[in-house]
Amino acid sequence: MAETRYMTINMGPQHPATHGVLRLLLELDGEYVVKATPMIGYLHRGVEKLAEEQTYHRFIPFTDRLDYTAGMSNNLAYVMAVEKLLGIEVPKRAQYIRVALAEFQRIAAHLIWLGTHALDIGAMTVLFYTFREREKVLNILEHVSGARLTPSYMRIGGLAEDVPENFETLSMEFVETFPEYIDGYETLLTKNPIWLERTKGVGILSREDALNYGVTGPTLRGSGVKWDIRKQFPYSSYEDFEFEIPVGTTGDVYDRYLVRLEEMRQSNRIIKQVITNMPSGEIITDDPMISLPSKEQVYNNIEALIRHFKLESSGFEPPEGEVFFSAENPKGELGFYVVSDGSAMPFRIKIRNPSYFNLAALPKMIEGCLIADVISVIGSIDIVLGEIDK
Repeated sequence: MAETRYMTINMGPQHPATHGVLRLLLELDGEYVVKATPMIGYLHRGVEKLAEEQTYHRFIPFTDRLDYTAGMSNNLAYVMAVEKLLGIEVPKRAQYIRVALAEFQRIAAHLIWLGTHALDIGAMTVLFYTFREREKVLNILEHVSGARLTPSYMRIGGLAEDVPENFETLSMEFVETFPEYIDGYETLLTKNPIWLERTKGVGILSREDALNYGVTGPTLRGSGVKWDIRKQFPYSSYEDFEFEIPVGTTGDVYDRYLVRLEEMRQSNRIIKQVITNMPSGEIITDDPMISLPSKEQVYNNIEALIRHFKLESSGFEPPEGEVFFSAENPKGELGFYVVSDGSAMPFRIKIRNPSYFNLAALPKMIEGCLIADVISVIGSIDIVLGEIDK
C-alpha cells in the first residue's frame, strides 16, 4: 500500500489575503487542505496589560486600535462597560447619537470588508465602488469627531461634544441614496457565475459547529443562528428602533456575504429612524466627579479647567466590583470584563473580541477545501489581527 504524504506550507504572515500578520500552517494533499493551524501573536500589543496603568478615561484611545475598522463601535462597548460599573444613566440624546455613529461605523466596516473580500477573489471593480461610499461615511464620522480612523469620541457618561448642526442633513442625504448603491454591489456579484463558483458551498460552518466554536456576528448568523445582541440584550436605546436580523441557511461563504449586505441595509434603516426621532437635551451625564467638561467650558471657566485637569490626571475612583458588557460590533460580539479594586485605574480588563473566536473556527471551515478556497474563507470571516493580537 502506498504511503500517504502531505506537503506542509506556510501562508503568511505577510500574505496580503490573510488580512494582517496571520500565519497559516497548511497541510496539503495535492491541492486540498487536510489540516490548517492558525498562528497568531506577531503584533505583541499587550493592550489588556496596558489598561492596568491607565485611568478609565485614558484607556478610551486604546480601544480605537482593536478592530481599527470600527473605532466608534469599540469606544461604545468600552465606555458602556465602565458606565455599568458606575451605575450611571446616559442622556437619551447621547444614546441616540451613539447608535447612529455605531451603525455608520458598521456600514463603513462592512464596505471595506466587501471591497477587500471581492478583491481577494479577483473582482477588482467592487473595491472602487465600496470605497466611494465608505469615503462618504468617513467624512461624516470625521465631521463629528475630527478623526476618520481613531475617533476616541465616546466619553464615560456620554459624548465628547454634541454633533454639528448639519449632522442630520448629511446623514439623511446618505441614507436616502445608499440602498441604491447596495443594489449596485449585488448587480456586480450576487448572480455573477464566477462569484457563485468561488463562494457557494465553500467554507461551510454548520449551525452546531458555529455554536460550539463560539463564533458571533455575521459568521454566526450566516450559519442560521438568529442571534444579535442589539435584539437579545438591547443597549443604548436599540429597543426604540425597528430592524431585522438576517440569517443564512447553509453557512457557506455566500451566506456570510448575503448576511452582511442585508446588515448594511438594516443599519441604514436604523440611522434613518435615529435622525427622524432625534431627541434634544444634554449629551453627557451631569456628574462633575465622572464626566469631563466641554472644551468651551474648559477654555472659559477656571473651575471647569481644574475639573478637567483633575479627571484627566487622576481619574475617578469607581466602587469595587466587576462587570461584563458586550456590544454587537461589525465582526461580532465585543465584550469588556472590567474589575475595579476601588482605585482610579482598573485592576483588570479582559477583552472578548470577535475576530479571535471567528478565526478559531477557520480550520473547521477549510478542511477538505482547495487551497484557493482558503482565501475566500478567510475573507468571509472578516478578521482583524489588531484585536486578535490584543
